Order: sequence, then C-alpha cells, then structure tokens
Amino acid sequence: MFDTDHIPDTGHDTGLRHPIAMSTTKDHARALAARYGGLDAEGLLDAVITREFADRIALVSSFGVESVVLLDMIARVDRDMTVIFIDTEKLFPETLAYRDRLLERYDLGDVRTIAPDADLVAARDADGTLWSRDPDACCALRKVLPLGGALDGFDAWISGRKRFHGGGREALETIEADGERIKINPLAHWTQDDIERYLTRHDLPRHPLAAEGFASLGCQPCTRRIAAGETVRAGRWAGADKTECGIHLSDGSLIRTGGPQ
Repeated sequence: MFDTDHIPDTGHDTGLRHPIAMSTTKDHARALAARYGGLDAEGLLDAVITREFADRIALVSSFGVESVVLLDMIARVDRDMTVIFIDTEKLFPETLAYRDRLLERYDLGDVRTIAPDADLVAARDADGTLWSRDPDACCALRKVLPLGGALDGFDAWISGRKRFHGGGREALETIEADGERIKINPLAHWTQDDIERYLTRHDLPRHPLAAEGFASLGCQPCTRRIAAGETVRAGRWAGADKTECGIHLSDGSLIRTGGPQ
C-alpha cells in the first residue's frame, strides 16, 4: 500500500474514507455491476454518463498511448462531460502535444488541466529531483493531491485501466468502489488486440512515442521504453518496488504496487 505519510495536508480530500461510507459504496458498486455488468464499454459509458451519474462523473485521462480510445468513446456520448488531465510538470513534451492535438480533434467542452500546488512544490521539491529520492512522495505531490482536489463534487470517475496490463490488475472489474466514489473501468476486459482494432477501425491518431517503444507513459524521468517480451507497464518506475502512482484505492488505502493487496 501507498504510505499516506507521504501526503502533505492541503485541506483537499485524498479519497481516504470512513469504513461505513466505503461499505456503502461497495454495495452501490455491486448493484451497478449487477445492472450494467453485461454491457460493452460504449454501452456502459452511456449508462453511467447520461443516467447514473449525469453531471457527477469525470474521465481522468493521461493522454497516453491508449487514452484516445476512451476519449473517442466519451466524445460520442457527451462532448461536454468533464475530462481531468493531471499535468505533473514532469511529462514528456510529446504527451502535451498529443493532448493538444486530441483536444482540437474532439472539441471537448470541459477539459480541466490540473497541476501540483506551486507552494508545495517549492517546499518539497525545489530542485525537481524528488522523483529520484522518493518516487512515492513525488507521485503524492504531483498526482494524488491534485486529483483529490479535482474530484471534489464528483460521485464517480472513469479510468483507462485494463487487466492485460498486469501488475496486479488481472482481476480488475469494470465497476468498483474507490473510497466513497464509484470508479468505472470500461476497458478492464479489453486485450491489446481489442485496443489495436479500435484504433485502426476509427483511424485514431497515435501517441508519437508509441512507435518508439513506449507502451505506457507517465512522467519522463520515471518512464522508459519496454523490451520485447516485457509487460506493458514494465517501463514505469523500472527497478523500483513501485508499479502504481497512488491515485487508485484498495479498501480506502492508496495503492503503490500492483501486487497482492
């Protein structure tokens, strides 16, 4: 689990919740799964965006290698729903350029780019090398805290996680509890071939770094190309005992590794 001592107190909700509330949210997730579990990704998105959580759900997108699939689906359902993008200020320039290209293509109505608190960065990472000394603290500062504040007011959010990414995601469900919020993973059961077919069928623009061997993209200092035979996320925090940034929860606790919880 993610060490919550790394998270400075900013007054923002980090997603850590009271056990009774989490229990209620789990019941809600189970009910939603029973109602919508048989739908395909696009049908599920339509149900949660237009009916279950109208105006109370956001897509959190990294604008990474596979992100365009969900963005394309979202644009077909509701171009005005909220899309949250976390600019950690450590991203690849190619990711920022790709974001701009996709925003122009889809003309989305409510895209919110959030960044880490400047005062906290100055106090905790003045030289910009926190990632090398304490990657957990860096992720908390640059991703977990900003997202916690950005999700205030939303009852649910959508993520692009998939089972085939491995690292503990093999049992990922399409609908799950995430603290007091519901998290929707529409592509949980998709394979890499499914992703490729969708990209090809809809002639979607590819992230420029995908052709250079990057299969999963995060911050530039902590991401490398993968070699043949490696898993999709092998290039994230390579060599460290860390496979997750910490924005996802398990029983109310932040996750830092994808291993058994």
